[in-house]
Formats: sequence, structure tokens, C-alpha cells
Amino acid sequence: MNNSSKNICYLALGAFVLLLIAYANHFNNGFHFDDSHAIVTNTYIRSLKNIPAFFSDPRMFSSEPTHWGLRSLVTTTLAIDYWIGGGLYPFYFQLDTFIWHIGLCILLFFVYKTLMRKSFQEQWVPYLAFAATAWYALHIVNGETLNYVISRSDVLSTFMIVLSFLVYINWPAKRKYFLYIVPAFLGVFAKETVLCLVITLFFYILLFERNLSFGDLFKPKNFKTILLVIWHMLPLILVVGVTQVYALTRIKSVPGISNPLLPYILTQSYIWVHYFISFFLPLNLSADSDWGVFPNLFDERIIIGCIFVVALLITIIRTSRKTETRPIAFGLIWFSVALLPTSLAPFAEVTNDHRMYFPFIGLMLSVVTYAGLLIKRYNHVFENNKRYFSYLFVLLFCILGLNAYGIYNRNKVWHDEESLWHDVSIKSPLNGRGWMNYGLALMDQGKYLQAEKQFKEAERYVPSYSYLYINEGVLYGAQHRNGEAIENFEKAITMAPDDFTSYTFYARFLLDAGRTADAKANAEKALQLNPGSEMALGLLLKIYNQLGLWDQLGKTAKQYLAIIPGDKFAQQCLQASRTHQKVVDGSTKVTKPVTAEDYLNQSLDFYNQGQYDKCIEASNQALKLKPDYADAWNNIGAAYIKLSQWDKAIDACKKAMAINPNHTLANNNLKFAESQLKK
Repeated sequence: MNNSSKNICYLALGAFVLLLIAYANHFNNGFHFDDSHAIVTNTYIRSLKNIPAFFSDPRMFSSEPTHWGLRSLVTTTLAIDYWIGGGLYPFYFQLDTFIWHIGLCILLFFVYKTLMRKSFQEQWVPYLAFAATAWYALHIVNGETLNYVISRSDVLSTFMIVLSFLVYINWPAKRKYFLYIVPAFLGVFAKETVLCLVITLFFYILLFERNLSFGDLFKPKNFKTILLVIWHMLPLILVVGVTQVYALTRIKSVPGISNPLLPYILTQSYIWVHYFISFFLPLNLSADSDWGVFPNLFDERIIIGCIFVVALLITIIRTSRKTETRPIAFGLIWFSVALLPTSLAPFAEVTNDHRMYFPFIGLMLSVVTYAGLLIKRYNHVFENNKRYFSYLFVLLFCILGLNAYGIYNRNKVWHDEESLWHDVSIKSPLNGRGWMNYGLALMDQGKYLQAEKQFKEAERYVPSYSYLYINEGVLYGAQHRNGEAIENFEKAITMAPDDFTSYTFYARFLLDAGRTADAKANAEKALQLNPGSEMALGLLLKIYNQLGLWDQLGKTAKQYLAIIPGDKFAQQCLQASRTHQKVVDGSTKVTKPVTAEDYLNQSLDFYNQGQYDKCIEASNQALKLKPDYADAWNNIGAAYIKLSQWDKAIDACKKAMAINPNHTLANNNLKFAESQLKK
């Protein structure tokens, strides 16, 4: 190993330590946004036995039918994380994504070094490649992708694209074995962006191997060369194309267009400006932007965007003419091509910060190559004063240090739902979904008045968003404002009659309110819309068990066990369907209560049936056997709330809190009873 290689290793070790420091506070960051349906409630990732089916059944990617798709490689890694961690522990999921990111950066070093060698042969080229790699590894914007677990799809697809590209450009003699196609094939099962590899590789061959400029592609004399390149790439085109078609055709239903096509595409021109600026000034990052489509085609932002795109094209044409500047042209081509999928398909969100992860690889190549050309131009200055090279490394590590500091602070924002959505409400104040999610985070902490305020703010921006009214229904239900809860649940169903979520949460509310028959109808409708819904199946197990509908109970228990094998309650329900002996809270119901737990279960039964006096009586019997039974005092408090006897409810809830200060239900019931007493 020569001195240059040793120095690179030492520098890489330093950059790695800085990377660990930057992300040290992110490994226990929670699940956010789409993580909820793709990970938290996705029961399929809880068994490694499902891995083969991940590559054929799109329902296994998400518990939400509107998000079904074949991102099998992503789902497989999530299942492995779940298995290693023994549950939904964010540390293992975050660590996995982080390792893939490190692997990608290792590949990038060799890609950058190979491409930069096309411009110059100076001894310091490996250092330039290191600078590009380290900057990319520690770029603040990439932290948005690494913190958002389900955005692993961006990391995995980018890793596979870069691996295919590296194998192709570094081992030309091995191309006849088509090894470079294997990572591309796997990458299709991570994200649709792998199609971009075909385009970037096409331009690589023409620019660097056929020695053509971008302008030469339009000369008739070069058409034969272009056709030969396409013919050479045909195996890759066929494999990626056929695999992508297979993945798309496995999806039974595709969501409709979320935005009008032409205004969306024109808006994207300005989004490209935003991404370009974010590379140099990554400020005001937001997990969920409030930007929308610009409806006026003559909006000044669209004009700016179109000018930028034209300037970008002119720069590509001019820099592709000379050999030494072609890496700059190629980097800009990579940047542009990587943005095409989200620029031509009209997504609901016009911009997302995690979309910059893949394009920034190309932009980094262009920027650092340009810096290298400046160093080469003024090489005589550096030769006369060696200290200037030291100054460059100081500048580099200042850039890396600032990025590391930025990442560390963004990790704090991504720590939990409240911190994330509070940041979104500040950075994207016109985003109704952001206000709703912030309210949801507050509601989960029992901060009902604050949560209601955020929900009402959300209504200003998304008055037709069904999920908002579902959450308002849950909020009012928790406060025992049943009339308002019912109004919001029914409004959500009216707005999205084909969405199982509204029916599921409404069924849960109705079951808690003792309206078992109505709960049954809504839970069955939810299951009809989404046969794999764990929540709907779980509710129906409770409902059929309560009503003694043994045939339905047995069928549902089998369906539930097919999704979650070994579930104790489902197994007991299956047994109950055969013996016709009701199961209550995981234990077979006895004819005469014997233990405190038996009486508590009986009190819950009475509560669900609306027999609140009997609920209190059964809870008192439990307390005779177990005086420090916080759950029994909570049941008494809940029953008194139903009877509007606020003083007695407060007294019972305080006794429960005295025994167990962390009793969430008792705390919520206490707050509600006290608020009603004040009224």
C-alpha cells in the first residue's frame, strides 16, 4: 500500500468517526408517517417465512391497500430487522439503513475516482474522490432519508444502481458475463428509479467510451453508433424493463393521478431549482412540505424554473465537448435523470426532501470535479506553497463539520412524532396534514385540548381529508363526547367510503360505547375492504366472542392466525368457537368469579354492555380481594363518568393514580372528569 492509499484510509477513518458522531443520536429515533402502515401495523414483516411471498404478493408491503406494491427487497430487510430485534425496536431498523448508507459511500469512492480520472491524472485525484464521498456521506439533506425508515427504498435502490454502474465501468472485460445486471434486477424490487440506470449508462458509454459530446448525439452520422450502444445495452433494458412490468402488474389497483399533469411538470422545474440550492444551502428542511402545484402557468417561479432547466441543458452541452469537463456534464445528466421519475409522474406531494438522495450523487460529481479543475488550473500556486493543500483539507473538514452539526440537530427533530410534526407546523404552516399529525402526537400524550386546537387548524387547509375526521372522532371519543365523535366518524366515511380505516376506528369506538351490533357492521365492512387488517380482525374477534357467534369467531380466528401465527387471544378464540365458552381478556370466562381478575373481567363486560352500576359493583368485589388494584379503581371511575357523577369519578381515578402514577387510562379519565366538573 503506497502513501496515498494509507492517507486515504486514515482520512476515511476520520470521516467515519465524524459520521458516527453526526448520527449518534438518531439510532433510537421512532417510526414516522408511512412507517406506520409499512412497518408498525404491517404484520407480514413479523415472520421471515413470508420472505418468498414478498416477491409476489403486493399486499405484504403495507397494511394500507392504497400503498400496496412490490418493494420486496425493502420488506425483506424490514422483516430481518424485526427478527434480529425481536420486535419493533427502532434501533435495529435505523442501524440497518445506516449500514446500507455506509456501503453506498464505499462504492461511490471508487465510482468518483474512476470518473474523475477521465478529467485528469494528477496524484491527488483519490483525495478529490474522497472529498466528494465524504461530503455526500455527511450531507445534511441525506439525513432526511436516513431518519425516515421506509425511505430505505431510496437507499437500497441507489445502492443497487451504483453497484451495477461500478461493476460495468470498472471491469469492462467482465461485461460478457452480465454480472452488472444482477444488482439492477434486485434494485427494481426496492424502487422504480432503477430504470434511471439504463439512461445514465447510455450517456456514460457515449460520452466516455464512444467519445461523443451531447451535441454529437443529434448528428445523423452518429445514429448508427447510438443504435449499436442500445443493442449492447439490450440485455439490461430487457431485464430491468420486464422485471419492472412484472412488479407493476402485480398491483391490483393503482391510485389515480393526484395532480394535473402539465401544471405538475412545470412546477417541478422550480422544484429542481429548490433541490439545486439545497445542495449548497440545506436550510428549512421539512419532513412534509406545504408546497403545492402552481396553478398559474405564468407564475414567476415556473419562469425561473424553466430558465434553470434551459441553463442546465446548455451547461451539459458545453461541458460535454471537452474530455476534461465531461464528468461535470455526466454528473449533471445523472442529477437530471434521477429527478425525472418524480417530475413526470404527478405525485400528491410536489417535493420531498428524501428525493434528493439519489440525484445528489451526480451533482456532487459535477461540483467536486469543477473544484478539481480549478485546483489543476492554479496548480503552480499550490506547487509553490504546499500549505495551500493543507488549507483545502481544513476547508473540507469545516464543510464536513458543519454538515455533521446540521445532521445532529435534524436528528433531534426526527426523534419522535411530537418533535417532528411540531417542526413541520413551523416550516410548512400551510400543510394541513402536518397540523393533523402534530395534533395526533399530542393526543397520544393525553393533551386533548392542544390536540383539538391543531385539528381545527388542519381543517382550514384540508377540509376534505378523511383521516383528519377519523382522528377527531378518536379524540372526542377519548373525551366521552360521543355525539361529536359519531359525527366525525360518519363524516370520514362519507368522504372516503372505500377506505377501510374509517370503518375500523368507528367500529372500535362503537364497541367501547357498548353498541356491539353497530360495531360488528362497521368492522365487517372494514374487513371486506381490507382482508388483511389486523385491527379489523382483532375487533371482530372481540365482537363475535361477546355475541357468542361461534362460527364467525372460528373463521375469523383462523384468518387472524394465518397473519399472526401463535397469537394467544386468537388461539383461545378458536378454542372458544369449538367449546362455546366465552373468552374474556385472554382467559376462559368462568361461571362464578373467583379471583380479583375474574371480577375485573366481569366489570369490563358490564361496562361494554352499558350496565355501569353492575360494572362498579364487580369492580368493588375485585377491590375486596385486591385493595391495591388500580385497574379496578379506573373501571369505577370510567363507569361514574358514563353516569355523569363527576365527583365520584374523580375520587376513583385519583385512587387509581395513587396506586399507579403511570396509569394512562386513569389519568385521561381524571382529566376528563375534572374538565366536566368545571363546566
